[in-house]
Amino acid sequence: MPDIQHCADEPIRVPGAIQPHGRLVVADRQLQLVAWSENWGAREAAGSALAAVQALAFGEFARLPPADAPTPLPPVELSSGACDVLAHRSGEFLVFEFEPAVAGSGTQAPIYSLARRFLQELQQAPGVIELAQLAAREMKRLTGFGRCLVYRFDENGHGEVLAERIEQDYDSYEGHHFPGADIPAQARELYRINRIRLIPDASYQPVALVGAQPGFDPRSIDLGWASLRSVSPVHLEYMVNMRTLASMSVSIVVRGQLWGLISCHHHEPLMLPYPVRAACEHLGQLMSLQVEAKQDKAEVSVAGDLRKLTLEIVSHLAESDATLQRLVSEPVPLLRLASATGAAVVLDDECWTVGRTPPTETLQALASWVVARGRAVFSTDRLPADFAGFARSGDQPDAPAGLLAISISQVHRHLVMWFRPELVQTIQWAGDPRKEIRGSDGRIHPRRSFASWREQVRGRSAPWSPSEIDAADELRQALIGIVLRRAEEMAEVATELGRVNKELEAFSYTVSHDLRAPMRHIAGYVDLVLDLDGKQLGDTSRRYLSHVKEASAYAGQLVDALLDFSRMGRSALKLSEVNVSSLVRELTREAALHEKDRSIEWEVEHPLPSLRADPFLLQVAVRNLLSNAVKYTRGRTPARIAIRGIRSPAGVGIEVSDNGVGFQMKYVNKLFGVFQRLHQAEEFEGTGIGLANVRRIVERHGGTVWARGEPGQGATFGFFLPNPEP
Repeated sequence: MPDIQHCADEPIRVPGAIQPHGRLVVADRQLQLVAWSENWGAREAAGSALAAVQALAFGEFARLPPADAPTPLPPVELSSGACDVLAHRSGEFLVFEFEPAVAGSGTQAPIYSLARRFLQELQQAPGVIELAQLAAREMKRLTGFGRCLVYRFDENGHGEVLAERIEQDYDSYEGHHFPGADIPAQARELYRINRIRLIPDASYQPVALVGAQPGFDPRSIDLGWASLRSVSPVHLEYMVNMRTLASMSVSIVVRGQLWGLISCHHHEPLMLPYPVRAACEHLGQLMSLQVEAKQDKAEVSVAGDLRKLTLEIVSHLAESDATLQRLVSEPVPLLRLASATGAAVVLDDECWTVGRTPPTETLQALASWVVARGRAVFSTDRLPADFAGFARSGDQPDAPAGLLAISISQVHRHLVMWFRPELVQTIQWAGDPRKEIRGSDGRIHPRRSFASWREQVRGRSAPWSPSEIDAADELRQALIGIVLRRAEEMAEVATELGRVNKELEAFSYTVSHDLRAPMRHIAGYVDLVLDLDGKQLGDTSRRYLSHVKEASAYAGQLVDALLDFSRMGRSALKLSEVNVSSLVRELTREAALHEKDRSIEWEVEHPLPSLRADPFLLQVAVRNLLSNAVKYTRGRTPARIAIRGIRSPAGVGIEVSDNGVGFQMKYVNKLFGVFQRLHQAEEFEGTGIGLANVRRIVERHGGTVWARGEPGQGATFGFFLPNPEP
């Protein structure tokens, strides 16, 4: 037996030999003899056969397709008797195959009985399983093989037997699986293009081809389309191990792909004449068409149902605020769309789930892993094996085994993910599918036993169907459309808000500027009245004028504060690296000079982080925070104010803590508003704009402000600015 360790790469299309139940002649385009099979006996016999077909049907040769199934020619009379002839092109060669002719049976020929009975039954079959049962029965009737079975291939090349017809002394394989290694990929490709193959006797001795010219190697002739092509010795050994001396395979091809085979076995040698083989090949074509029709009908029905669910999901989303979070608020159609038990929506660091899903931290890691795959739609039915670090089902009983995910954005981590649970399967193989290494030579041989062998498969879910994957992609396109439309609407709103804000800022600046002079005039005229006529006024009049002056001064402060607030939004940012330690040192020294009569303990962390900001605006923000702490610690002896640097994923910043009067946290959202005060003006002076200025400055830098406090226990105010770009 030859060394077949690399049987998957064996040159099965160019064996340089044929099976002995027929004879073969190869000619060039000028019909000159190139090669012949040794069983012609002599070159002259092969030449006579070539001359016979040339004289009989020369015009047929020009019409032969360049690569297609062999074409039958009219029978020819040779010295050995009448022969049926098949012809086909193989590259630059013409190949002619001769087999002993069988007398025609007219309207009783197999092809006619097939058309009369079998076609009508196929059309009435409700599903694929029923089609397979009919095909197995009809193939058994046509051929007389002891066992006829129909099986289909899965995505890994494994075959599952759907139906069979057997005689008494044959083993049953119905419901069994055959491993993909039984038919390597190149063999499956040959089945796809050449849809029938007969081996009448597995114990045959190959008949070599002989070249007409010295030095010509007949193994250069591609016999992929030849009915007589000699097959791999590995396959012949496989047949013997299966107690099969004769076999025939008819391909079932759906949408150009090998869907399955009708496989026939016989314990004894069995020869089928060409008319019967032609009927069998026609049966395979009818089966292929019916399977495709059944699948198309089922897929159209499923696709229609899934499209309704997609429209339901999109309609619900469009009627809400169109945020992807809303997908989980109506979980039933979302889960039904993918026949899933759980789903998750991930928007960067946020996550919303429904049904059975992994923990949040696992979802985030899974989302990053899916994004790294770079696919708009990703699916797997073996998640524990594909996703490293994912808990296997044995370790975490509720862990999903199937994932279907769609990416909504190419920039952000925005995904919708569906999950399916583990589906523990017990597969019944026709023999242990593992090949055995035996013998001192280490050669690989096909298995000897085809007895039932069970295997339990774990860590896998039910596979995602093409219709479900297409439906997920359709939902993805719809969601992208909704998000883009929402973004356009938000852009329009932002543009309008920007225009309104500019108008308000201009209005605020104009009003504030125009009010400054009247306030100063009021204060000036009060001073004049008091200087000129103060001695003639009574105490009550002087007290009233003093109130007027104080009110005008306070109004002037409000006007100045409004002008500053307006400038904060109008001035352009001039960013640079700011030494915050130096800035705080100057501001605390300034505050200490203004509060000479108070005992203030300053606790400043050194060094404070540097910030990339507009130096002037940052100084205004920090001064306001320090002034706020100084003001609201009045009455504390000593007053304690701490300034610390803070760092987090949100950015870098500082916080200012004090031991002052504090505030109730339920009012925290009011603190940074314009003119918002939580304490009486009589207790603490101020305009109520300082913290509003802090927020405006920080937000213009893209940062965030925050505060926390407790009445009587003090308060802490702080802000983050974004981390600088690396």
